[in-house]
Amino acid sequence: MPRRARSRRSIRLPAFDYASTAVHFVTVCVYGRGDVLGEVVDGGVVLGSEGRIVEEAWRALADRFPYVWLDDNVVMPDHFHGIIALNAGHTPGGKEHSNIFRPGPPPRSLGAVIGAFKTVSTKQINALRGTPGQPVWQRNYYEHVVRNEPDLQRIRQYIANNPLLWRSNAPDA
Repeated sequence: MPRRARSRRSIRLPAFDYASTAVHFVTVCVYGRGDVLGEVVDGGVVLGSEGRIVEEAWRALADRFPYVWLDDNVVMPDHFHGIIALNAGHTPGGKEHSNIFRPGPPPRSLGAVIGAFKTVSTKQINALRGTPGQPVWQRNYYEHVVRNEPDLQRIRQYIANNPLLWRSNAPDA
């Protein structure tokens, strides 16, 4: 019996240029939604080794990509939230990059930056665990284009409150 080809529906805005200057709210979930990055204790997140790797990989994006600006973020036990801005007007070294021979998201796009974040953190976490090639993150990520200042303030508040609203999946003792 022939296999039916999978068709994935994109969650991205169809007409939006994800390499343009914009602010994005991003959520990346751990593969299998396992609580592997840390734990929430008294309304705050206590990061484990894996969570510290994620936090450092996120911070390093601004050094690696000079057109990236980072705002609030939080590493939760099974996911990550962050606000990231791309400045399309900044061209490193004064050169434009071509995507003609390269698969994947266009360089300087949100997808390329999040892909780099996921790749770097996955490799470091797998090195720590001794599990090369194992998935750490789910295949995709959630993204919301921040439209205005009230939207940005609402998202910052959501990120700040995320640990306070965390509910463990553990059964009641």
